[in-house]
Amino acid sequence: MSNEFRGLNAIVTGAGSGIGLAVATKLKSEGATIFGFDINKGAMEGVATWIECDVGDSESVKQAVAKVTAEVAVIDILANNAGVGAVGSVLDATDDEWTRVFNINVAGIARVTTAVYSLLKKSNSPAIVNTCSIAASVGLPKRAVYSASKGAVMSLTLAMAADFVKEGVRVNCVNPGTADTPWVARLLAAANDPVAERKALEARQPMGRLVSADEVANAILYLANPQQRSTTGTVLAVDGGMYGLRLPQ
Repeated sequence: MSNEFRGLNAIVTGAGSGIGLAVATKLKSEGATIFGFDINKGAMEGVATWIECDVGDSESVKQAVAKVTAEVAVIDILANNAGVGAVGSVLDATDDEWTRVFNINVAGIARVTTAVYSLLKKSNSPAIVNTCSIAASVGLPKRAVYSASKGAVMSLTLAMAADFVKEGVRVNCVNPGTADTPWVARLLAAANDPVAERKALEARQPMGRLVSADEVANAILYLANPQQRSTTGTVLAVDGGMYGLRLPQ
């Protein structure tokens, strides 16, 4: 076990499964105390203190942060990971879908950050890491609403980094490729041919496989590490080469 995270306090949103659970598990193994914000407890038992929270609702966020404040005076790491997906083009999207996805994926980051910020400023090494997506930087078919929301997350990350840099609060984000998570599993299950759809998702990433939740979590821990004091406003791709590589067929 390394010492970088020992004794630190972290909030991880969407910690019940997938990337959020992987982040919470790794931080826990490194000696951090974790508060997991999620609508459901999921698999957090023994990993994090579950606090029921809907990041899409301001009152829910305020109540969740109040519970954290009753336990600790400082938060060192905020991993804004909670999010929802959407399938379809702009021709398929409804007003309700636009509102819901942006409220959770974008405004959710803002409202949790706002509620936690006073605790972060008390840390000697405060770090915020937002989970963005490869969808923010490349065009993916049938992901219009989701892609637009993640493009906003990437821009929001840079704006937050600029706003908070003078106060020593670092803000970065990760851009995972298609990851082997429960959300992707649900998408595949809904496909007409789940096996063929999975092969297609694997093939579009140059490394030829889906990204693992652990790989994304490792990147989040790197950005959250107190040793990375000069890393802020960074967008770190964990996408199997999808953004930067153009390989011959």
